Amino acid sequence: MRILVIIPTYNERENIGEMIEKILSLNINADVLVVDDNSPDKTWEIVKEISEGNKHVNLLLREKKEGLGFAYRDGFKWAIDHKYDIIVHLDADFSHNPDEIPNFISKIKESYDVVVGSRYLNGVTVVNWPLKRLLLSYFANLYARIFTGVKVKDLTSGFKAFKREVLENIPWKEVSAGGYGFQIETVYYPYHMGYKVTELPIIFVERRKGKSKMTKKIVFEAFFLVLKLSLKRLFIKRYNKK
Repeated sequence: MRILVIIPTYNERENIGEMIEKILSLNINADVLVVDDNSPDKTWEIVKEISEGNKHVNLLLREKKEGLGFAYRDGFKWAIDHKYDIIVHLDADFSHNPDEIPNFISKIKESYDVVVGSRYLNGVTVVNWPLKRLLLSYFANLYARIFTGVKVKDLTSGFKAFKREVLENIPWKEVSAGGYGFQIETVYYPYHMGYKVTELPIIFVERRKGKSKMTKKIVFEAFFLVLKLSLKRLFIKRYNKK
């Protein structure tokens, strides 16, 4: 099975080289795709240099920063076009431990369609977050779970794995979020389409270098997105697989 690890980046020059090296050292024979939003710190230069000497590393350079969701859309389309069977995505800043990637792949091979890396499956497994941010994240996920009807404890997780079929069949015309709400939508639709979704416990560690991309605008977008998805759930019983 062909495996692709997607890493979205924006000003991750301090982290990306080490992250790529770590993923390539795993015994999973995976390729890497970095989707960079034309980072002012020229993260893409490092990726381009690595890719020129390693056929397993690829760069998708976007014109500008439009939001995490749009970067992922382009990355998923690239993965589908290049016929990868399993697509994993995680953050570049080591808040997601790349050593967990083989566990995600094992779950997919067990017959699951979507695997979510969960910070809240076994209690709370978040390191170095201020209490305010932790409470916001925890209760935001509780709110999302209740209103979307998706029985996943960490709907906003940025560490996931998909079978290609899932990404081919998500109704992308209905996916609207540009920020972290995109993470909710990419679980909401597969779940209500009847795909097998599971969670895998992970330990989330606050980024080691660089700055967080979280903003109030992203939080509000996710809040109202959940309300919209809740209404869809009331009027549309089920999304069908193609």
